[in-house]
Amino acid sequence: MEKKITCALCGRKFGKHVEMHHLIPKSQGGRDTIPLHPICHRKIHALFNEKELAKRFATIAALRENEDIKRFVAWLRGKPPDFHRRTAPKGGRRR
Repeated sequence: MEKKITCALCGRKFGKHVEMHHLIPKSQGGRDTIPLHPICHRKIHALFNEKELAKRFATIAALRENEDIKRFVAWLRGKPPDFHRRTAPKGGRRR
């Protein structure tokens, strides 16, 4: 099996850290996973609840079409592979 070298969401190369994301959450019956940077994984879960992920964002293409994700990926472009910043919850407010 070939190891993925780029993040399924942002397309940047991986550094030391990779997380696996269930396109359809396990709680909604999902099994398949894709590799993501930790910051990309956290952004997805900060924006969408599990039901939204299962119903509207169960593919990488659907996620990439979302305007919030488009802005995030554009902002992330050019950052190093292991770049990390605390992810703000939906609405932009920090807890």
